[in-house]
This record gives sequence, structure tokens and C-alpha cells, in this order.
Amino acid sequence: MVHSELTILVIDENVIRASIIEEGLRDAGHGNVTVIHEVNGVARIIEALKPDVIVIDIENPNRDMMEHLFQLTRTVGRPIAMFVDRSDTAQIEAAMDAGVSAYVVDGLKKERVKSILDMAVSRFNAFSRLQRELAEAKSALEERKIIERAKGILMKMRGLSEEDAFALLRQTAMNEKKKISEIAQSVVTAAGLLM
Repeated sequence: MVHSELTILVIDENVIRASIIEEGLRDAGHGNVTVIHEVNGVARIIEALKPDVIVIDIENPNRDMMEHLFQLTRTVGRPIAMFVDRSDTAQIEAAMDAGVSAYVVDGLKKERVKSILDMAVSRFNAFSRLQRELAEAKSALEERKIIERAKGILMKMRGLSEEDAFALLRQTAMNEKKKISEIAQSVVTAAGLLM
């Protein structure tokens, strides 16, 4: 995705600070920037705008506001860069757990906005890739377990060797144009009903 094509939402209650971020983004070639100054109702705006990246700037974060924003960031599934004036370890950990991709304390300078945005997008993409790979690995492991159970059932019920049981699953899957794991699941389900 070309950076100039990014739709960026800036959330900042302070008009002057928001203009610094907006200017930094526009200087970096980002033309599609929307700035809002009110945190209330931001979920509806995100739903309507569907931004590619969210930049949040909080001068003096209080616990309630941070918790509200963290709940929001857990659900949006987009790169989020957050600027704050001061923070503590608990806030940083909460931000990372909530899915904030870049958390910058006392570093709001227009020249830094582009590099921080780029880092947030890169970190978000890397984290998303890891989550996908983990989900695929879990799915593959689950499929493998089901295939093993189905092989065990076929070996017991039909007196087949492990190789023959797998060959039967594979041949049935090819004949029915399905995945082996789907056939294995059918065997496990049928065995559960018959036993």
C-alpha cells in the first residue's frame, strides 16, 4: 500500500497539537487525514471512516480516558500510534496489550510523525503476520489430531495398519474432493455416534 493512499484518523482534544501531527503527516505526503477533537463517539467515526491508521494524542491522560481508548483499540484491528506527555509502566503495558503499535512519551515533533507512523504500520503488520501464522499452526495441529484420531478408529474398527488407514482417508478425500481433515472429522463424528 502506498503511504499517500493511507486514510489516517487523528484523535486529539488539543487543536494546536493536532495541527502539529496533521502538518507532519501532510509534509510526509499523506493527503487523506481526518482530525477529530472529541473522544466521545469516536467508535462511530472509525466505523464510518474506516481509517488505515489511527493516531491518538493525549496531553494529560487520565485512567478513564486511557481505558476507554484501550477498549477501542482492542477492537479496531488497525495500526495505532499513541502520543502522550507522560506515562508509567502500567500504562505502557496496557497500551501494548490493547494493540497500540507505537507508544511515544513526550515526543510530539512534526518531523518525527512520519517515522513513528511508518514504525506503527510495520509493527502492526509484523504482529498481524505472527497472529496469522499462529492461527494457521493451531489449525494445522488440530487437523493433525483429528486425522490421528480417525486413523486410530479405522485401525481398530477395520483392523488396518496405520499406513492403510491413512491411505483410506486420503483416497476418500480425493474421491469426494474434500480435505483429509474433513473426512477424518466425519469418521470421528460417525464413530462417536456408533459407539
